[in-house]
Amino acid sequence: MARILIVEDEILIAMLLEDIVTDLGHDPVGPMMRLQTALDAAEREEIDFAILDINLAGQQSFPVADRLMRRGIPFIFASGYGRAGLTEAYSAVPVLQKPYDAAQIARAIPPHSAGQSR
Repeated sequence: MARILIVEDEILIAMLLEDIVTDLGHDPVGPMMRLQTALDAAEREEIDFAILDINLAGQQSFPVADRLMRRGIPFIFASGYGRAGLTEAYSAVPVLQKPYDAAQIARAIPPHSAGQSR
């Protein structure tokens, strides 16, 4: 079981994602709905993987991505706009196009991340 950080500011999407992560047998951390709480979680929580909404109430989640990269924690972005809005620094990071489904989330979670909390 992986501990998966959920960073999403839309409550219905966050709840759906939390349910998907749980149904897949993983432990959701969050959802974190604001940048500062997401930053704190990215720094302090024991997590194996993260799913980051790019836009959090008008702020980009890139600082969260930076903290995860420094800790060596894999993550993906989720966005209704696909890769639009990503800078070159994140060009190698996978992006899930919203709306997504459980199968897409399952494929996005690296198999080696389960049980590898940092």
